[in-house]
Amino acid sequence: MATLAVAGVAAWLLTRASPLAVALAVVAGWVILKLGFAVLGGLATPPPEPPPPGELRKVRLLYRCSLCGTEVRMTTANAEDPEPPRHCMEDMDLVSVSD
Repeated sequence: MATLAVAGVAAWLLTRASPLAVALAVVAGWVILKLGFAVLGGLATPPPEPPPPGELRKVRLLYRCSLCGTEVRMTTANAEDPEPPRHCMEDMDLVSVSD
């Protein structure tokens, strides 16, 4: 912040702009810097840890809605034989199991 204040004083002396305009420019510069560092900090955080083994199981199931034809591929489930998803207010039909 002190660096921005020094830059503001230098800009005021060099440009002879009004002190209010220089102060607003310094505050705007500070806000832009803070937002930029926040965005970069958010990008630098590592992804979350995966769930513990056994909590989710890998499955490859393909379901199809018998009424409208919508297909859904299920890749993970909390049980080895999960209940079928619902679509159009009906249970979807199991089409294939891939291993």
